[in-house]
Amino acid sequence: MFVNWATNEVVFRIVYYGPSLSGKTTNLKYIYSKLDPSLRGTLVTLQTKEERTLFFDFLQLQFGEIGGKKPRFHLYTVPGQVYYAYSRGIILNGVDGIVFVADSQRRRLHENLDSLLDLEERLIEQGRSIEEIPFVLQYNKRDLPDLLPVAELEAKLNYYRRPSFEAVATRGEGVLNTLRAILHLVIEEAQPSAVRKASWTQVP
Repeated sequence: MFVNWATNEVVFRIVYYGPSLSGKTTNLKYIYSKLDPSLRGTLVTLQTKEERTLFFDFLQLQFGEIGGKKPRFHLYTVPGQVYYAYSRGIILNGVDGIVFVADSQRRRLHENLDSLLDLEERLIEQGRSIEEIPFVLQYNKRDLPDLLPVAELEAKLNYYRRPSFEAVATRGEGVLNTLRAILHLVIEEAQPSAVRKASWTQVP
């Protein structure tokens, strides 16, 4: 979280984390498509050979003010491949909230676990922990065959017992519920009274 004094805004960084091709980019592109164009910034794509890293920001008026300032959210994805660990660490620097997007297919369980371990390692390098950061999980691709049951995903991935959501990001299912949850937690962490002012039916 940092304050942009020029615009009188308090800025929060939210990162969508997870293994390669789990649906992080699909989440952000769907959210972007649903936001009021007058309140969102430009969608920026940083292209790698295998995967794209996306970024955009948006102003959320429904939250009211935090310390007399308007909340703005910067949303990022990270490249999921192992050899982009350094890039992921940079994007996580100063993060205020994390959405872990897991691929629900049985064959990708180990990749989900590796990515979650990588997330913890990147945070430890910065002297932080998942336990202290607003964090939610999304179990994506629930429309595909050979899925792990949600109960098994919870047992394997959600050992901190954080909010979790089923999703089919290609259809937008569960995407906005996931977003609302992380926004709620981030604002609650910054200023508990701000949550009571939020109009959740309007996010986005």
